[in-house]
Amino acid sequence: MGSFFRSEDMVLCQLFLQPEAAYTSIAQLGEMGVVQFRDLNTEVSSFQRKFVSEVRRHDELERKLRYIETEMVKDGFEIPEAPSDTKVPNPRESADLENHLEKTESELLEVSQNAVNLKNNFLELTELRHVLEKTKGFFDEQESSAHGESGKSLIHDEAGQQSTRARLGFVAGVIERERVPAFERMLWRISRGNVFLRQAELNDPLEDPTTGHQIYKTVFVAFFQGEQLKSRVRKVCAGFHASVYPCPHLPEERAATLEGVRTRLADLNMVLNQTQDHRLRVLTSAAKDLQKWTVMVRKMKAIYHALNMFNMDVTQKCLIGECWAPLADLQRVRQALADGSKEVGSSIPSFLQVIDTKEVPPTYNRTNKFTKAFQKLIDSYGVSSYGEVNPALYTIITFPFLFAVMFGDAGHGLIVTLFGLWMVLKEKSLMKIKTSSEFWNILFGGRYIILLMGLFSIYTGFIYNDVLSRGMNIFGSRWINPYNATTLSDNENLEINPYEGYLGTPYYFGIDPAWMLAENKIIFLNSYKMKMSIIFGVVHMIFGVCLSVVNHRHFGNKIYILLEFVPQLLFLVLLFAYMAFMMLIKWWLYGPFDEQRWSPGCAPSILITFINMLLQSKSEVLKGCETEFMYPYQYWVQIACVLLAVLCVPVMLFGKPIYLSIKNKRAQKRESLHGHENPQGIELSEELGLNPEPAKKGMGHGGHDDDEEFSFGEAMVHQSIHTIEYVLSTVSHTASYLRLWALSLAHSQLSEVLWTKVLKIGFSISGPAGPVAIFLIFGAWACLTISILVLMEGLSAFLHTLRLHWVEFMNKFYQGEGYAFAPFSFKKILKHESSEEDA
Repeated sequence: MGSFFRSEDMVLCQLFLQPEAAYTSIAQLGEMGVVQFRDLNTEVSSFQRKFVSEVRRHDELERKLRYIETEMVKDGFEIPEAPSDTKVPNPRESADLENHLEKTESELLEVSQNAVNLKNNFLELTELRHVLEKTKGFFDEQESSAHGESGKSLIHDEAGQQSTRARLGFVAGVIERERVPAFERMLWRISRGNVFLRQAELNDPLEDPTTGHQIYKTVFVAFFQGEQLKSRVRKVCAGFHASVYPCPHLPEERAATLEGVRTRLADLNMVLNQTQDHRLRVLTSAAKDLQKWTVMVRKMKAIYHALNMFNMDVTQKCLIGECWAPLADLQRVRQALADGSKEVGSSIPSFLQVIDTKEVPPTYNRTNKFTKAFQKLIDSYGVSSYGEVNPALYTIITFPFLFAVMFGDAGHGLIVTLFGLWMVLKEKSLMKIKTSSEFWNILFGGRYIILLMGLFSIYTGFIYNDVLSRGMNIFGSRWINPYNATTLSDNENLEINPYEGYLGTPYYFGIDPAWMLAENKIIFLNSYKMKMSIIFGVVHMIFGVCLSVVNHRHFGNKIYILLEFVPQLLFLVLLFAYMAFMMLIKWWLYGPFDEQRWSPGCAPSILITFINMLLQSKSEVLKGCETEFMYPYQYWVQIACVLLAVLCVPVMLFGKPIYLSIKNKRAQKRESLHGHENPQGIELSEELGLNPEPAKKGMGHGGHDDDEEFSFGEAMVHQSIHTIEYVLSTVSHTASYLRLWALSLAHSQLSEVLWTKVLKIGFSISGPAGPVAIFLIFGAWACLTISILVLMEGLSAFLHTLRLHWVEFMNKFYQGEGYAFAPFSFKKILKHESSEEDA
């Protein structure tokens, strides 16, 4: 897991690479993925950097690979995945790869162009064959009709042959089927009905040579009289993209032409098959290594992008760069540089040195496949500041637990658990599935969170004794029925006397199943879950406040423990933790006992007691009870708690500004005595966050203007905002945890409604229709349960749990003002490129 408690210790390193070993050294670092390079050429345009030509060359290689892949996909090739151990080729191998890709692309371009040309010829000859075959019947009908009237032919061809009775011409061709109606109307309009159109649809579709799509077409023959109509008909054919073909008039000539066309089609089909075979051989040869080549090219391109961030020294014999690296991996980085130099046989080794800086390092939390999802939840709110406590460590337990408090149903929790367990067990096969569905990617990325949420929901479901809205009597109820059979039959509702029905010992685990049958079940569960939510909320917030101590100690601000942590903790404990303490006392002291002093009727309202505590007032003693208090000296203890809580407010308000003011005056006094510049005042301003400007390069977190001075007024305003926010948030955040109670109640009631109003209907139907009704109603109930109670309610509980962590918990100690460590990693680069392609 690494240092998951807080971010890794980072150092800024300066790299000195020999030009001949720079390529292999960066390749070694890219395989490791543990350094983040800094761009030392921010003022240089991207087109003016040293290795821009290499980047463009590899862009061209990527274009060629995309073209080859497109041709493979077009022919339905299965492209195997690249081997996981694909390494970056050396410069000589990269030159061979470039030549091979160029040759492959040239062959594919030539073969594809030849195939398109051949297919165009094939399409034209096929259409001509259909024209000759389909129009034979048209001409035979026309000739027989003409001979029947005058004994002579009335038809002539386009060369101008004519009969003795009339000068008729024709145009024959092929047109797309969907354009025929408009084509026919246009011919009728331009000729005022003097064009006779005959048409015949082709049963088999024709292939478009360019796109490969199947197109349905129709053969047509347009008969007309006069050269003027001939010109108009041809223009209409051109406008509708109809293909016009010459068609002889004499049957003997048509037959000879048709025979020649068929012969040419057979020869052309043989040439097409040979061309396609050659194309398949080229693609088959390239398919097995395509993904491997893609990985290589992308890695090489990333190397030159990284080298563009380096500077060349004045002697042109060394590349100088800077990078952030984890301190724990420093030795691995040195070894990678040594391996890079050794690979090319460089006599002068590359090396690095750690340099001092005031810049704030990036935040790097080492994660694995289990902790990665929890870290992403925290980073979605804000990347933790460098050295700050990482909330993701505690979120692993608190997040699924608070979710389960709201989602507490063992049956629904089992469904969530099985779904999460399926994703965990099948993660290797599911990880290979590439999909653009963002919803699925989110679910699969949080598979371990879902698994834990389901397991915790099963636990809380047994605590609530709630399994698909039904209770379970595992250990036997601790309440007995004191009434006889006659009393039970004569009365619909009976009240169990707590002194007679209680066996004296509590139910062993969770809520007693007797409450599931009680009329006042909701009243009891409301009180139980509401108090439990407040207790969990107070404990969660106290834990968050306590974590601020770790931050104060780490950043060397131990005085803030007294000025901020102690008053904040006391304020929270003396008021709201005390209220939670009274809830526990009330549960412990009051019960079904014979003694009137501790009977349930004498139990005071915690809310009224807390309000009276704040207002310093007393409530009336309940009838038949001895006192309104739960323990001796409770009134004076509550007065002391309120007074101490009020005294904590001025400490939070004035303590830190006064301390910073005294510290600033001492720094100025030392400066005047020693005559040296002292930036203490500026650093104090930065401690309060008063300097809005970002850290300057080379000065880092301590970067500032020398003219800026510490201002007590600004410090007071800043601290006043924080104090008011904390005091008010303790109230609002405590009330916010009531969502644990509200969502739990809503979930249980919705589950019970589905049981009583949907599934229970099937059990009330008797006779032969009963089993069929139960089967159908169970299907509807299962669909509603999955869609509403598991998906919708689960998503709602997830979002509310996320809010409780982001706002109520992390607000107490978390700043989240850092920036993430983005290492130069081939694995991340390839994953990013792959996701972009899928999108």
